[in-house]
Amino acid sequence: MTTPVYAQQNDTVDALCWRHYGRTAGVTEAVLVANPGLAEHGPFVPHGTLINLPEAQPAAPQRHRVNLWD
Repeated sequence: MTTPVYAQQNDTVDALCWRHYGRTAGVTEAVLVANPGLAEHGPFVPHGTLINLPEAQPAAPQRHRVNLWD
């Protein structure tokens, strides 16, 4: 299942992913795969371009870190 989104002025794929998913790691590549030819536009996606954002896998859980000096 995908969510259709229209690019805003000066949008990048990373910016779209950050707004929609709240992260870019692991989802930017999935968006490029789901939208063949999107990377050919260069770093900025033309205003009004329809982009399908696929359903993302949940992010890896945050681990509690222990510092030796604490």
